[in-house]
Amino acid sequence: MAAAITLAAETPTLSAANTGFMLICSALVMLMTPGLAFFYGGMVRVKSTLNMLMMSFISLGIVTVLWVLYGFSMAFGTDSGGVIGWNSDWIGLTGIGLTELWDGYTIPVLVFLVFQLMFAVLTPALISGALADRVKFTAWALFITLWATLVYFPVAHWVWGAGGWAFELGVIDFAGGTAVHINAGAAALGVILVIGKRIGFKKDPMRPHSLPLVMLGAALLWFGWFGFNAGSWLGNDDGVGALMFANTQVATAAAVLGWLAYEKIRHGAFTTLGAASGAVSGLVAITPAGGAVSPLGAIAVGAVAGVLCAMAVGLKYRFGYDDSLDVVGVHLVGGVIGSLLVGLLASGKGQSDVQGLFYGGGLDQFWKQCAGVFGVLAYSLVVSAALALLLDRTIGMRVSEDDEVAGIDRAEHAETAYDFSGAGGGAARNAAQAPLAPAENKKVDA
Repeated sequence: MAAAITLAAETPTLSAANTGFMLICSALVMLMTPGLAFFYGGMVRVKSTLNMLMMSFISLGIVTVLWVLYGFSMAFGTDSGGVIGWNSDWIGLTGIGLTELWDGYTIPVLVFLVFQLMFAVLTPALISGALADRVKFTAWALFITLWATLVYFPVAHWVWGAGGWAFELGVIDFAGGTAVHINAGAAALGVILVIGKRIGFKKDPMRPHSLPLVMLGAALLWFGWFGFNAGSWLGNDDGVGALMFANTQVATAAAVLGWLAYEKIRHGAFTTLGAASGAVSGLVAITPAGGAVSPLGAIAVGAVAGVLCAMAVGLKYRFGYDDSLDVVGVHLVGGVIGSLLVGLLASGKGQSDVQGLFYGGGLDQFWKQCAGVFGVLAYSLVVSAALALLLDRTIGMRVSEDDEVAGIDRAEHAETAYDFSGAGGGAARNAAQAPLAPAENKKVDA
């Protein structure tokens, strides 16, 4: 009898607290996609604002439907060869009971499914920042569909799915350094190498049209990232989620300071764009590492990411690839930094007892991290470039030169971001340009 009681006590039961916590985290991660849209939308020229917003928003529509139809099954279903998952009971979300628990946890499968859905939505949206000003919206929508199916769903299984090769190897990726940020950054590099540069790259000024919009987007990303990171522990029972929450704040703050310090030394000014970009670089870098490092380690992760990502964004001018909004410099480089630093800074007192080199654990975990980083990077880079080449050779990836110069918003969406026609500008302009009356001329002469 006692044994039966013990066994029953060890069987997970649905936790209302953890379920509610995870629903809130899911909503926070969903908010990151509109936040990203504002962040990117403010960074482009005014004629491309709506297109950047739409390139993020369309991911909410496309990836959600794919996730329900087959994406969740591919990412988290029964493993096949360490490469892909599958569970026919999850096709269309059939066969999932309302109170059926995710294996080993106290939250329903549907809650885990929705939380992971928001990651799947955000990841292809990240790629869009590298392609600003020049990609057909239809081609982008088709790219998202193919990329999510052939790249994101398999890579998510590698990293987080039971049986995935990176998961079984012991690669630590708490919330998406490899599966989200390296994956998206490598994809961005692959696509821009195929579609080429914007007209006027390195010749015409391409400054952000609305830095307040950039700061708003960065703030929404920072806010939503607490759900992204802390929620990835899938509960709040042992303090690891709290550690991740604290480290998210600490690393992001350190990255802002690191980026701004580099910017001041290198360019002589502290810019709002630098502060916003520094925050995102810190968020990216702590994403894989935050459950394994201490708060002091988080400061190191953030500071290193802030400086190295600030340096990396300038590489596009040296090597001639047009990464419009620095997806490669921030997400790819930041993801690599955070993932590799796990192998050096893991304290053994967080999500597991794994220790990095600086804590006496040797280089074993570092080499595992390298395998995960470069495996995902190479796969995403090659497949993404191949998909872009396929679309470019069939329907065409780029808008025409005339449409790119005139503005992709009008060409692809038949709208503009700002309409001043009803603000009295026309009347005021006409009055200002009208010839002065004789009396007024005399006053001027006087």
